Amino acid sequence: MAKNKLTVTVIGIGYVGLPLACVIAKKGYKTYGLDLNKEAVKLVNQKKSPFKDEFVSKLLPKINLEATTDPKILKETDIAVICVPTPVDEKSLPVFKPLTGAVESIVNNFKKGILVVVESTINPGVCEEILLPLFEEKGYQVGKDFYLAHCPERINPGDPKWNVQNLPRCAGGVTKKCLDKTVKFYRSVLDSKITPMKSIKEAEATKTIENAFRDINIAFVNELAKSFDKMGIDLIDVIKGASSKFSFMPHWPSCGVGGHCIPVDPYYLIEKARNVGFEHDFLKLARRINNSMPRYTVKLLAKELNEIGKAVNGTKVGVLGVSYKANVDDTRDAPFFEIKKELLEKKAKIEVFDPYVPRESTVKNLQELLKKSEVLLLVTNHRDFEKITPGLCRKYGIKLIIDGRSFYGSNVSDKDKFLKAGIRYKGIGR
Repeated sequence: MAKNKLTVTVIGIGYVGLPLACVIAKKGYKTYGLDLNKEAVKLVNQKKSPFKDEFVSKLLPKINLEATTDPKILKETDIAVICVPTPVDEKSLPVFKPLTGAVESIVNNFKKGILVVVESTINPGVCEEILLPLFEEKGYQVGKDFYLAHCPERINPGDPKWNVQNLPRCAGGVTKKCLDKTVKFYRSVLDSKITPMKSIKEAEATKTIENAFRDINIAFVNELAKSFDKMGIDLIDVIKGASSKFSFMPHWPSCGVGGHCIPVDPYYLIEKARNVGFEHDFLKLARRINNSMPRYTVKLLAKELNEIGKAVNGTKVGVLGVSYKANVDDTRDAPFFEIKKELLEKKAKIEVFDPYVPRESTVKNLQELLKKSEVLLLVTNHRDFEKITPGLCRKYGIKLIIDGRSFYGSNVSDKDKFLKAGIRYKGIGR
């Protein structure tokens, strides 16, 4: 492929930035990855992914991508793409320090004419109210000395179909020229539709409402799971039935919502609205419901144990999974940590196994977990856990399964097979 004369630096080579940097390099741009994490930089330069990602692992050996911790590389950068985390603090308030730090690195190593694109998820107004002043304080004028835009990241780790290269995007710029440059760049590196937005605020708003939409719908089915459990109705079967209508969009209940998007982004919108005099009651309620699910899952465990004359205290609980979603090693905001806390507070004897997260595992393999457990609590629906069958449970004396993802009841086996084998089974909403 012909090389592009422009130099691109992706700031932040984590789950979002590294796949994007790989695609940019693949398209012929001279590409750098800038990150504070020395170990991640070292691994990337060795053509190894710092995290488990099949897409990245396949691309890295084939491309010319250089990683560095030195922000001076920005002095020769034509396009800087910011992919740093935008977390919330213990009070669920937005933390902009990683983002402002990235912009300050650009300002302190300024190259005239640079296009700065923020991919990090932010609430409406951040680019113009927080980031733009950092440039203006140094006397740099947007649309003349530099260009500022927002193209919110879209990525679905572990998805074999949808990846950073083919997911549609939208973009907004502070000025029309900012937008035009951004759209031109993304159309040159991605194989997906790029939708120009009328303003940068509209672009900022898209990602927050995408994830708020999912959070609200997941909260709806999680609340139904609690309600239907008291009515003796299998919610999973009901959702499948409702899905027969063309206009119904199925969402599934679970032991909790994790990752760096859905449990975080609504707070950015909530706080921004509060600052302009509006309270998002609906979004706050959804967050409360979804945040309640880890504790609810442990309550289900306690209830089912009581049915067989046991207490959580002293019971050997085998926890299946740590990461926030199936078949990835990403543990950000994973419900596992709250579930683990609840179990320890109730003095359960827990063992943990996640083939993707060995640092949190207390056993080496699934067989060892089964040997040491009386009951199982599935937190993450990894494909590796499909091996667990009624026969295997009987072999190791497993008395009860709490299925936090409706994994065994709908994807692998019929819950009735566990019940017929004498193993108590209880799923969220089942």
